[in-house]
Amino acid sequence: MTGPIALVGSGEFLPGMDEIDRYLLAGGPPRVVFLPTAAAPEGRERLEYWVRLGLDHYEKLGVEAEPLLVLDRADAEKPELAERVAGAGLVYLSGGNPAYLTDTLHDSAVWRAIHDAWKSGSALAGCSAGAIALSAVVRERFAPDAPLRPALELIDNLAVLPHFDRLRQFRPELVDARSRNLPEGLTLVGIDEDTAIVGGPLEWTVMGRRRAWVFPAEGDPQPFAAGETLKFRRSSKTKKSSA
Repeated sequence: MTGPIALVGSGEFLPGMDEIDRYLLAGGPPRVVFLPTAAAPEGRERLEYWVRLGLDHYEKLGVEAEPLLVLDRADAEKPELAERVAGAGLVYLSGGNPAYLTDTLHDSAVWRAIHDAWKSGSALAGCSAGAIALSAVVRERFAPDAPLRPALELIDNLAVLPHFDRLRQFRPELVDARSRNLPEGLTLVGIDEDTAIVGGPLEWTVMGRRRAWVFPAEGDPQPFAAGETLKFRRSSKTKKSSA
């Protein structure tokens, strides 16, 4: 049985995520493996920041945590790093550059280990860049005209827009561009900061302080508050692969 998935708008390793992390770890091994891979292009200092933040966060929750420093494609193919995923109750992909995260993990030994762990019941979370990478599509650049390409496609029926409340306020043109010209069969979901959708791959519950937003084919995005349920159809790709 697959484990639960969390797509998080922002706030990894902060107190606002305590409830969500406890939920994801409930009933599983009290061990987290977290990957700051998406922040690798920002340099060693930023990586060390995420490692410290993650270790401190899970220590406060009374959970064993291990940073998995998969910093480039070569790291992602190392068997000794892939092996360390086994036995985790939760695997967490934190924020940074979603295209870099996708390219680093795609079809790698570490990604296969993560996927196998999830298929065996481990929870899997992605925050901001991590949430985008787990979805169907990613953009190379943070710009309205940036083209789409496949992400890791664990959730192959959704496109994700994290930090949605902030983007809607300060970058409305980006939100508008993201909502147009999606590939057929994808639904765009905006996830506010300090908020997550949890469950998957077809049915999700909103958790956290704010809301998630579902973009219909026509009209304005529809808000869903904490505790409400989102349901989506399978993608045509999933239907074909399971036929």
